[in-house]
Amino acid sequence: MSTEQLPSGFVKALTEQEIETLKAFYGVFSQRDYTVVDTILAPDWQDIPLAPGQQEGSEGYKKLVQGFVQAFSDVEVNIHEIFGSHERAGVRAEMVFTHNNEFLGIPASGKKLRVSIHEFHHIKDGKLVKTWHLEDWLGMFVQTGSWPVSTNQ
Repeated sequence: MSTEQLPSGFVKALTEQEIETLKAFYGVFSQRDYTVVDTILAPDWQDIPLAPGQQEGSEGYKKLVQGFVQAFSDVEVNIHEIFGSHERAGVRAEMVFTHNNEFLGIPASGKKLRVSIHEFHHIKDGKLVKTWHLEDWLGMFVQTGSWPVSTNQ
């Protein structure tokens, strides 16, 4: 029985192409090949929520990644888990980088930071069409020693 003829109640697994698309999406941070973005994102891809000042679509994603890489040249995204079903995926990963520039108002600490990432994706015809993401920026504040915020001024 082919996976296209699954019995009622069964869900088709993520395809290899979908998994490779997800790996390429996160790989842009370390590979620095921004041309791949146009091959993995649908023309009307939605990034939810957009970062402050981020434009929509693939150009917005390219500029976001380029800016982060410029600020933190050693940034890597390590994928811990990809799970889901055909056209729907969740990713658990982390960004690792040296905090050698000011970020989110926090002066450079020189510390190696780990920021957890949890994202959900819709995939159609091998391309991402929607991405919902949540990064643990509070965890970054704790790692840099800027949390809790001192109220003694």
